[in-house]
Amino acid sequence: MQIPPSVTKRAFERLAEIGAASDGKALRVAVEGGGCSGFQYDIKLDAPAPDDLVLEGAGEKVVVDTVSLPFLAGAVIDFADEIIGARFIIENPNATASCGCGTSFSM
Repeated sequence: MQIPPSVTKRAFERLAEIGAASDGKALRVAVEGGGCSGFQYDIKLDAPAPDDLVLEGAGEKVVVDTVSLPFLAGAVIDFADEIIGARFIIENPNATASCGCGTSFSM
């Protein structure tokens, strides 16, 4: 059995600041083919689908589709506010390499 991804308190707090739930949206984290390392993350606000894994906290939701789930097993979804910008980030233990921007990875 795979370990589901987890979401940090900081990420849920940022979603609450955005007001995603009040708009009926969740943070969707998906994995797609492409990017400079083979796979890339697609992170956006979206409505939850019936077959999504739903992670909840602070009244907010993060959803992962069933196709992306194996690629995100044990990953941590976080929010970083750094000098280079503020963004949601994925700490993925399955990634063997990633690009400099952090949105692309290989397994």
